[in-house]
Amino acid sequence: MHYIIIDGLDGSGKSTQAELLTDFLVKKGKTVFLRIHPTDDCFLGRRARRFLLCSGKSAHFCAAFFYMCDVLRSIAVYSWRKFDSIIFVRYLMGTAYLPYPLSRIGYRFFSLIVPKSNLMFFLDVSPSEGYRRNLLRGKPLEMFETIGKLEKIRRKALAFALEDNWIIINSDREIEEVQREIQQRIPQV
Repeated sequence: MHYIIIDGLDGSGKSTQAELLTDFLVKKGKTVFLRIHPTDDCFLGRRARRFLLCSGKSAHFCAAFFYMCDVLRSIAVYSWRKFDSIIFVRYLMGTAYLPYPLSRIGYRFFSLIVPKSNLMFFLDVSPSEGYRRNLLRGKPLEMFETIGKLEKIRRKALAFALEDNWIIINSDREIEEVQREIQQRIPQV
């Protein structure tokens, strides 16, 4: 089984790339389970999403807390199931959204307790491109989707990715280019 993680900032193309990879693998005859966080099918994910649209320190903490609980729930419920590939979107890098030094403590703590893989992709988007893509969605911006916040979060997330041997992919490029690079890294396809 391949355990695949696709992570990155808001607007990096995580969900798009995960869905394209899922389609690619299914066309190759593989069974795939895709889980995007925060989820809408459980209380934890819905709460995380709700707090992301609020502002203030308590909303920031609550969004992070419910998000991390949503990820842990997904791991507990879905990671043991029999699929050729399990793809989780938004995983460990959610800890980069916490204020420093909690972000570093959170990343270290969760990286010890969650399954890891040699297929952990960090989609690196520039803050300006991520912000532009978030605006194009036509939905209200979440608390972390300003250029200033994206810059701070990107610095922390990139540091985590470099320390932990994530596969870092420039996602400022065209969707198809990013997908080709991801597909080339998946063994035995």
